Amino acid sequence: MTVKKGNLGYSPEVSIDCVVFGFHENELKILLLEFINSGFMALPGGFILENEDLDFAAKRILEERTSAKDIFLQQFEVFGDPNRTKTKNLEILLNGLDIKEEEKEYMRKRFISIGYYALIDYTGIKLNLDAFSSNIGWYDINNIPQLLHDHNLIIKRALETLQLDLNKKPIGQNLMPEQFTMKELQNLHEVILGKKLARTNFQRKILSLDILERIEKKYTGKAHKAPFLYRFKTKEE
Repeated sequence: MTVKKGNLGYSPEVSIDCVVFGFHENELKILLLEFINSGFMALPGGFILENEDLDFAAKRILEERTSAKDIFLQQFEVFGDPNRTKTKNLEILLNGLDIKEEEKEYMRKRFISIGYYALIDYTGIKLNLDAFSSNIGWYDINNIPQLLHDHNLIIKRALETLQLDLNKKPIGQNLMPEQFTMKELQNLHEVILGKKLARTNFQRKILSLDILERIEKKYTGKAHKAPFLYRFKTKEE
């Protein structure tokens, strides 16, 4: 979160909150930060510059936190409860930030938040702190602490959207290595859905989407048992 003087330079009373899903070795995690001098945990987010495109703003906010470019981003819901940020925790948070009173007044206003979810392989990602955070890191999807404002609800809605999108979009393309087995892709879907899937049904459904290209057998010393390798088709294909 970056705050300029008052609300100069920002679209008033609208913000972005990003649910960043990270996947590696069958673990699904969420990127969270901790504010200085309060200990409050929250999603990475920020404000929208005047005349700035929403999607560009979300990419900018995430690039500032992760240094990663070309992140898959999907807008999924707008959160507009008039009291979503008006809690006693807000005053504790503001008192811990080294900003001017006029900037605090700006942040006390009602804010509508636009929710985005992002997908990333979190290995090799360089996480960056901003002036108002003391820690940033990955947290297991099944062990999320109590967060600031309505951020737990935002994560819940983002996960529900991601689960629905599994059958509509090549979600794994943003979380899997370039080449993978059908079993590895199934593991990803099971982690996101939180349940086991029948191997035959899963393979038939995925292949029917026509989003994969079979490459070769993955040699393990027992060629007749080696699984096929797949990759996601590119748009050109």
